Amino acid sequence: MTKIKICGLTRLADIEAVNAAHPDYIGFVFAKSKRRIDKDTARMLKAALDTGIAAVGVFVNHPVAEIITLANQGIIDIIQLHGDEDEAAVRLLQDQTGLPVIRAFRISSPTDINETVADYRLFDTYDPTQYGGSGATFNWELLDGVTGDFFLAGGLNCGNIEAAINQVRPYCVDLSSGVETDGVKDRDKIINIVDIIRKIAD
Repeated sequence: MTKIKICGLTRLADIEAVNAAHPDYIGFVFAKSKRRIDKDTARMLKAALDTGIAAVGVFVNHPVAEIITLANQGIIDIIQLHGDEDEAAVRLLQDQTGLPVIRAFRISSPTDINETVADYRLFDTYDPTQYGGSGATFNWELLDGVTGDFFLAGGLNCGNIEAAINQVRPYCVDLSSGVETDGVKDRDKIINIVDIIRKIAD
């Protein structure tokens, strides 16, 4: 069954929506973004999150010590590196926190698809102006032949999610702007797309 991640939660209303929809993962963005939250907000949101949903901390070139602090305080359950972090940073975080690490790769050609010691890879749209959150898809044919469990991100919404799952067969789909209205998470869209994905998986 395809796993589901709803990324970029910023409000208690967002937590209430995912608690109702019950995806497998949610994402707290600590990187520069309109969805960025601070440690105190993340702690408050995590306390309200259903314990059956794992919280992913999303970072872009963030100080490793701060990531370790968030992990040790139980604010995040998984670490996602979405910047230019190297393999040494991945290993250090795995060793120091004991948490799984997702390493993101922004894809514009086959040469962008690399191996990693991270527990999971995430494939997202390449945008030279930012590290993620573009809301645009990329050419999924570039992932033909890719093996292992990976996350698929980039412009996924209720209109293309079935095609994405059927064509790419990702371990997990990562949704953000596709479940928003006017830049804010939309409870109905979250519940609807989770329902769509569950039915595809069945």
